[in-house]
Amino acid sequence: MSTSSVSKGCFVFKPSAKKKKRTLTLEDYFADGCEDAENSETRFKLCQDLWDKIKTDTEVLQDELNRKILDSLLDFTRKCSSTHQHSNWASQMRASEIPTAALVLGVNVPDHDMTFQSLSDLLQQSVTPHVVSVQAKECGALKHLMKRVLERMMGTVVAVDDEEEEEPEQLSAQLHKRVHCSLGTLCDWYNTKTRKSNTGTPGKKRSSAVRDEQQQPPVVIIFKDLEAFNSKVLQDFILICSRYIERLPLMFIFGIATSPSTIQHMLPHSVSSLLCIELFQSLSCTQHLATVIDKFILTPQFPFKLSSKVMQVLISIFLYHDFSVKNFIKGVQLALLEHFHSQPLSVLCCKKKEALLNVMQLSHNDCVYLCLHTLTSSLPRYPLGKQIRELHLICLEKNVWENEDYQSAMKLLKMLAKDELIILLQRCAEILEPVKSKKMNSALVQLNELLTRFKELDTETAPNVEECITSPVKNLQKKTDLFQLQKTLLEMNESRRSKKLSPFEVLRNEVLEFIDSLVKSHLSPPDSQTLNEVSYYSSSATVRRHINATPRTSIQAALSSPYYYLQTEDGSVSNAAPDICIAYKLHLECGRLINLYDWLEAYATVVSAAEGNSPDSDNFGKVDEVKHARFIRAVSELEFLGFIKSTKQKTDHVARLTWGGC
Repeated sequence: MSTSSVSKGCFVFKPSAKKKKRTLTLEDYFADGCEDAENSETRFKLCQDLWDKIKTDTEVLQDELNRKILDSLLDFTRKCSSTHQHSNWASQMRASEIPTAALVLGVNVPDHDMTFQSLSDLLQQSVTPHVVSVQAKECGALKHLMKRVLERMMGTVVAVDDEEEEEPEQLSAQLHKRVHCSLGTLCDWYNTKTRKSNTGTPGKKRSSAVRDEQQQPPVVIIFKDLEAFNSKVLQDFILICSRYIERLPLMFIFGIATSPSTIQHMLPHSVSSLLCIELFQSLSCTQHLATVIDKFILTPQFPFKLSSKVMQVLISIFLYHDFSVKNFIKGVQLALLEHFHSQPLSVLCCKKKEALLNVMQLSHNDCVYLCLHTLTSSLPRYPLGKQIRELHLICLEKNVWENEDYQSAMKLLKMLAKDELIILLQRCAEILEPVKSKKMNSALVQLNELLTRFKELDTETAPNVEECITSPVKNLQKKTDLFQLQKTLLEMNESRRSKKLSPFEVLRNEVLEFIDSLVKSHLSPPDSQTLNEVSYYSSSATVRRHINATPRTSIQAALSSPYYYLQTEDGSVSNAAPDICIAYKLHLECGRLINLYDWLEAYATVVSAAEGNSPDSDNFGKVDEVKHARFIRAVSELEFLGFIKSTKQKTDHVARLTWGGC
């Protein structure tokens, strides 16, 4: 576009109207690369419905599991608050003593955020609006900790003496006003807040206790990760807060991942004596996982299931990496998304009557799982596992009745006393009772009949066992040799085998045969069932690659094949590739020690060829200042990533650290 004018002027060129790019939706991303795209819309809807249900039920389950510990914390907060309101506060608690709740949550750190969020919401709803949460990563120094507490409590900008910060441009007039960073400022703000709430509450007169509780709500500070805090910062903060406890009803909540003794290790006695500490223990992560598997895996509400290999990957990551139930559920959601995206038959993975896989059949298996787990989880040495997930994995892999541990469990069940066996069978009846199915109802009727027969044994006269079994001492002579002893023991063994079983033993064997028939009828592995691909996801490699990623492999793949990320047509390392990719490719051709000058010359030759320079020209492969600087930066990046390091053997050489990346 050109212009011509006799005089000087300003010309405006309006851009041509372009079509707005259509924003891609989640369904568009799902349909991209989806197997059998004709029914991708239906599969996406089914996947989204299951995803939302898992998310909702997870939040409900989290609240149910933490309800007891959260209620205890709320009661503790109310008790400390009401104690502080009364005039005899100094007699019940020293003026410098701060109420502190030590909440032991376990090492499953990724799950702590959800717990603290629920706790903060409950405190703000029912106890006090003044709740603040802080983390160690944002409180490296005392001034930062004070600044975070005051800003989040007061909702304003706090000024630190030695800190020069630029004020944000888009702030309200209230936030433009800076306040001094001290607990005295917080006390003045608290008094103003409580005074406003007192004068602005007309109406009927209330009791003094209720009025005091509303007038002086506590100020709660939650330390999410106590172990990560600098002990000196924490000590100074507690010492400062103890000076203001008479003016400000402070309360601490310590989030502890390891052990309560952490407080003693971090705080000396002079500081810990300023705290009135009460210990609270949350539910263990293994119990939490068992509940999640029971609610999401062994339930007919979710037709989607996981194969044994996928379950093993998720459980291994849980047990050996983070103990995080939250990450376990994320893994289930990832498997759910991959299943509906890659499996065309997943369109049948629903609760509709026209689906080829009957969901009620899944409930049969789940009930028999629970019954078998109830019978075997209390046996010595736990032959089929103490947790239900262990039994579930065994049943997914192969026929459980062919397992040696199953045979051992059956032998141990034959040794149970009548009272123990009746209790276990009654638990199994409770499991089968709510299921509405002909097969399960028939099994329940048979089980109740067996229980009735067990109870009728009490009224029958039991045979005299002493008459049936001959004492081995009487059969043995006072003086006998080894041969005679062996002969006598063999005869006693034969007599025991041939002796008549008691009515209880006959009925016990009948019960075990009934349980064995249920197991063989309903617990066959999913691989042996028709259309198991509809509900079962089996690609464990995909789940492992996404969840348990290997950074070194990913970095090597990116450096070796940059065209995959840069989306270039050819597979070669061209001039469009970053310098680090060129340097990495060249370093793969070297041995243990790399000569930096030879490496630089090779780099300059590759860059010159990529730029299109003629090999016959004088400047081809010549190292100029720009290429030299680019090479130094690429080598520094490779050293930072851990591929090379400097060596003292030769000053102009570097040592190669990785192998097998070609």
